[in-house]
Amino acid sequence: MTRDTGLSRGRGTAAAVVASGSLHDPVGMEVFSNQLLSITEDMGNLLVRSSFSTNIKERRDCSVGLFDVRGRLIAQASHVPLHLGSLLGGVRAVLGRYDPSEIKEGDAFICNDPYLAGGTHIPDIALVTPVFGDGSVRFFTANIGHHSDFGGTVPGSISCKSRSIFEEGLRLPVIRLVREGRLDESLLNLIVQNTREPADRALDLRAQAAVNEKGAAMVRNLVARMGIDNVEQSIDDILTYTGNRLRKSVAELKDGSYGFTTYLDDDGIGGDPVPLQATVRVDGDSLEIDFTGSGVQTRGAMNVTESALHATVFYSVKTLLCPELLPNSGFFDAIKITSPEGTITRPRFPSPVGARSITCQKIAGAIFGAFRGLLPEEKVMASGNDLLPAMVFSGPYRKRPGTYVYVETIGGGSGARYDTDGMDCVHVHVTNTSNLPAEALEHEYTLRVDEYACVVDSGGPGRRRGGTGIARQIRSLHDDTIFSVRSDSHFIGAAGVDGGHEGGKARLIQNSGTPCEDILSSRTANLVLPNDQSMRLETPGGGGYGPPTERSLALIARDMRDGKTSHGAAERAYGAELVAQALAADGNAPPSVRPDRNRGGTTVGGKHGTDDPYI
Repeated sequence: MTRDTGLSRGRGTAAAVVASGSLHDPVGMEVFSNQLLSITEDMGNLLVRSSFSTNIKERRDCSVGLFDVRGRLIAQASHVPLHLGSLLGGVRAVLGRYDPSEIKEGDAFICNDPYLAGGTHIPDIALVTPVFGDGSVRFFTANIGHHSDFGGTVPGSISCKSRSIFEEGLRLPVIRLVREGRLDESLLNLIVQNTREPADRALDLRAQAAVNEKGAAMVRNLVARMGIDNVEQSIDDILTYTGNRLRKSVAELKDGSYGFTTYLDDDGIGGDPVPLQATVRVDGDSLEIDFTGSGVQTRGAMNVTESALHATVFYSVKTLLCPELLPNSGFFDAIKITSPEGTITRPRFPSPVGARSITCQKIAGAIFGAFRGLLPEEKVMASGNDLLPAMVFSGPYRKRPGTYVYVETIGGGSGARYDTDGMDCVHVHVTNTSNLPAEALEHEYTLRVDEYACVVDSGGPGRRRGGTGIARQIRSLHDDTIFSVRSDSHFIGAAGVDGGHEGGKARLIQNSGTPCEDILSSRTANLVLPNDQSMRLETPGGGGYGPPTERSLALIARDMRDGKTSHGAAERAYGAELVAQALAADGNAPPSVRPDRNRGGTTVGGKHGTDDPYI
């Protein structure tokens, strides 16, 4: 949470950092750090409030950052960790395309291309705006908005089955969208007319440009209060301090090499599982993350660009070693990342990369797994759902004129920890968006939410249970509704730790609970639905921690009472005798009468005829 500190207070304490010879005034550094963070947090809040599309204003699929003229990240708001890749890549692409002397006050640049502009995938559109001081560029404000459609062969611009970047939408290298304060309307029109929702795109892009201007004004205000020399020196001190803190944390680890491998179900097109291998090497205060051993670049869109890979690594290391540190370039410079060219973690152009978030989540899971050999027991966690499944609906009609594209990314269960059950129904790792409330969805689109619930029996059993996955079932209310999904973990569940069991797997079900129910592929794309057809996605649960037979009777009874574990699944995991003891000890927990998931049952909170009295 950002502290509310005044600029006048920040001026004195930040100046003390400089005057003291740097790094000797932790109070001043903390205040100044929060001055920077407050700028990005205000920018992020403004972007959400001023945007038009549901994907940004409701789901908050956006991020902001502040950079210096050398392209170093100074501060990033607490939004989506993966967006750091596009933010950092976009600023560096601007500096690679233009010398600072060529940039004018009032300019703003747009880009998204994963190969030409440091992006991570096409729908994440970066806006970069220079901030001038004393007549020259000193800083950049930048933001990312995930636009629900940016062209390409499928609504939403992302399909696991895409075979090249050219199928994934409109590629934007660094382009000057605003020139000395004047928006290039012709260019904006060219861009938005190549998408399926031109009005939404235009309004959101205007909002992104305005937010950067607001952020630039806040930076200029900070500089006016402190002086440019003090601000720049304080930034250098913070970056140095951050790098030193990380190296100190690394030095406290035991030297050695530790590896872990996770898997994608396939390469996006089909075939065998694809390995994602992370090896963590510690040597003194040196830390290397090596992805040698990961699969070759995939035929489908599961590949990860360098910027996305680096963002994933930085998130993972920060979370595991220094969660209290702010993300900035001082942190990044202290980590070595190795990834062989031609692999899924370093693909060659023009490999498709649209579904990179699924792979990045798995990569984060592999890094977390590798660190199990380094961390104390109380900091280890089982694998989570390590996934970002998404449902996309598109149609020719909406509640206002025009076509629509609705995108929903869905959370799942997190992994259990040594002394805590995994969290139910959450985003994990490098994603952090909200859901679109059913009321907002049904108001905006010709769709209906049939069900939104926890998935029974999806949390991996253990002394501590993995978190449960989510069921999201949506029904078309008009013919010619186009549906696509990108998902994974339909064949390989989240691994448990120390005897904990695997978490439940994902499923995609058409017309769930009807005689024509059908299980579909996790890579389904461009499926045309008639009126009154439902699509249901069940996401994976987290892995368990410790032997299930060590779970307390009270927790077993609570899981059954809450409808998170069925009677049959509880008996299989914990044994009939232990379940009977748990129920006998808890008079309020009769055996669940719900059919369990492994026998074709439904999910918690469903509308499909359950007679469980505790739902």
